[in-house]
Amino acid sequence: MEVYGYDPYISVDAAWNLSRSVRHMKTAEEIYANCDIITIHVPLLDSTKKMINSEAIKLMKNDAILINLARDLLVDEEAVVSALKIGKLKKYVSDFPNPVTVGQEGVILIPHLGASTEESEDNCAIMAVQELTDYMKNGNIKNSVNFPAINMGVCEKAGRVIIFHRNIANMITKFSACFGNAGINISEMNNKSRGDNAITMLDFDSEVSEEILDKLAAIDDVFRVRVVK
Repeated sequence: MEVYGYDPYISVDAAWNLSRSVRHMKTAEEIYANCDIITIHVPLLDSTKKMINSEAIKLMKNDAILINLARDLLVDEEAVVSALKIGKLKKYVSDFPNPVTVGQEGVILIPHLGASTEESEDNCAIMAVQELTDYMKNGNIKNSVNFPAINMGVCEKAGRVIIFHRNIANMITKFSACFGNAGINISEMNNKSRGDNAITMLDFDSEVSEEILDKLAAIDDVFRVRVVK
């Protein structure tokens, strides 16, 4: 494929980074006249609104393909639909579906956001249910906004304690002391931090009493204590 490019505002540094195989055009009209596939990459300004209009389309090759993934109002879509109907344009590809283009022959429309596709919506819903279920059953956290990801798999011990606390020194020492003083052995432990927040997850071979849980919750800089059985 031969690539033609037009950018009246390109900097010298940006130009140096271009492949030498890219042909630099001095006007947009040269792009329209020479390219089989035309793709737009400009912001929407008063000067660029409907820059692709009937006059621009007349300059294009017959059966040209126009791709607009930038802003919908850059293109006069009524002029595009008319050009498609008479065979002046071959295809119009856009990620801005609207009543003018939906259902028109020769128009290919895709969602503006990849996350808005039908498959993505379904996958997001499934993922949310799976992550919430894992948190409720096992205390594992994934994709949290404020806390780090932490995963100790399925809780197969007598009990699991999850402590949400501030990310400062000696917190684990204080937690261990509460259990050690009660003669309870920690069988497995994990600690993760993110910024000012941290999570400590501990598994036990025996159940933890309410008295110990109260002592953990009373430690300074502990936000919350949760038990998973």
